[in-house]
Amino acid sequence: MFDSYRLLRPLLFSLDPEQAHNLTLASLDKAQQSGLLQAFISKPEPDPRAFCGLQFPNPVGLAAGLDKDGKHIDALASLGFGFLEIGTVTPLAQAGNPKPRMFRLGKANALINRMGFNNDGVEACVNRVRTSQFWQNGGIVGLNIGKNAVTPIDQAANDYVLGMNAVYEIASYITVNISSPNTQNLRDLQGEAMLRNLLGSLDLARERLCDCFGVRKPLFLKIAPDLDEADIHLIADLLVEFGIDAVIATNTTVDHSAVKDLPSGNEAGGLSGEPVKNQSNHVIKQLKARLQNELPIIGVGGIMSGVDAQEKIQAGASLVQIYTGLIYRGPALIGECAKALKQHKV
Repeated sequence: MFDSYRLLRPLLFSLDPEQAHNLTLASLDKAQQSGLLQAFISKPEPDPRAFCGLQFPNPVGLAAGLDKDGKHIDALASLGFGFLEIGTVTPLAQAGNPKPRMFRLGKANALINRMGFNNDGVEACVNRVRTSQFWQNGGIVGLNIGKNAVTPIDQAANDYVLGMNAVYEIASYITVNISSPNTQNLRDLQGEAMLRNLLGSLDLARERLCDCFGVRKPLFLKIAPDLDEADIHLIADLLVEFGIDAVIATNTTVDHSAVKDLPSGNEAGGLSGEPVKNQSNHVIKQLKARLQNELPIIGVGGIMSGVDAQEKIQAGASLVQIYTGLIYRGPALIGECAKALKQHKV
């Protein structure tokens, strides 16, 4: 399955990471539009999974961050993902943090990024989702929403409600991102007072939107790996209290101790890839123990192989998402993970 990525990777890794990212996605678009991508990619065998009222064709999804604006939906869907999560999108367009803002740590199979929610704004993204063939054909597209950098943290709930209003009609599910380390003070929203206010505001907004559109869209919360047990228990309890449908664990970590001696290891930003795997699994296990079966978990963080995907499920997740592993392994990782999860259902 697309083994030529092994040949292409040295060329891509010779480029600036953000430049390589954009070039790869543009090339995938052209390959998909010409039919070449479909000719070289063999999609995973069907492995339907029911999750939050949705039917996923397989349990391997694309994590948010890779396609922030929904510009590459059809090309990415052609790689065999069971679902795509687009974003993070904010109410207004914003440029994000200054470049350079993405760094490879090849010896650790890792990335550090401080992108800062760079995106064209939520309305532009919604329009792109509507025009994608994948969405029009019933593909599962989650929309990940966040706040603008200029919005004061005590007014963050307003931005999330604006985001929910904009994506509600077209989103298969909506993810609330309060765990990126690259927007100032954003992770403060994981504290009890702010999280209670945010979830209460979103709960009211969803009830209104449900009445308007006649459908209750699933609402997920994405959390950080840098939480202690008390924080995890608090968040789990609030998720249940406010009727959140699922939790995504986890985002990137601010703990760079595993890579501090590597080139770029001390760059500011969130660390993803292999070094975050164990942290992510630990959070998933704690969530599972606290939540039992009250709401399900999507596992993300450090999946570099089919075995890693299995470990996420064994820890307590029902679905998985990949991003950094895709950069290092290429599209073959999708099929490998899907095959591993189908052969070893927990």
